[in-house]
Amino acid sequence: MSDRTILVVDDERKIRQLVRAYLEKDGYTVIEAAGGREALDKARSHQPDLIVLDVMLPGLDGIEVLRELRTFSDVYVVMLTAKTEEVDKLIGLSVGADDYLSKPFSPRELLARIKAVLRRDRGLPKPESNAFHFDGLTLDGDRREVTRSGAPVDLTALEFDLLTALVSEPGRVFSRRQLLERVWGWDFFGDERVVDVHVRNLRRALGDDAAQPTIIGTVRGVGYKFLLEP
Repeated sequence: MSDRTILVVDDERKIRQLVRAYLEKDGYTVIEAAGGREALDKARSHQPDLIVLDVMLPGLDGIEVLRELRTFSDVYVVMLTAKTEEVDKLIGLSVGADDYLSKPFSPRELLARIKAVLRRDRGLPKPESNAFHFDGLTLDGDRREVTRSGAPVDLTALEFDLLTALVSEPGRVFSRRQLLERVWGWDFFGDERVVDVHVRNLRRALGDDAAQPTIIGTVRGVGYKFLLEP
């Protein structure tokens, strides 16, 4: 049984009930919201472990909900989109979604995605020292803090885990699939482009120029590597 709480946000009652039934059968505690403002209120008051968030909500849509959510929470988010909403998928990932699933979807696949996101840090290295020090950059794994030139760097939980994976082996080239397995979990089902989106966000937060990177390098056709030396 799980002690995790999941917020299901969808304006269609039947979908909420269907998802709730599958999640509760697997031991999750489920709360529901039918609209964007209600979702934000419940995210603040209940502090769920994960949110299943539909893009097409009346009033405040899922993308805007996610933007506002990221101003006060790093909660995991799995977005639900229509098959034709490719732009919304990419926007959602850039704003901070952890995964997405197209409608119509299998409740079993959604459950599998949720489990993968909730255990995505499985496989991350456990170094003897949980702090990494580089020229101008420090990552403290215990405090989950990053500083650059002494100034704090504001990262989401996922961006922090992604950076931790890269700095664990400076100079090593990680493929997108390897990063997915380390950060999202070995059974991640989504699009590998999610890595590109979060690397782009991570570079922006670190002040790293993608055209001439000094922190995270791109190896064309392969993946990414951490450029700084300890």
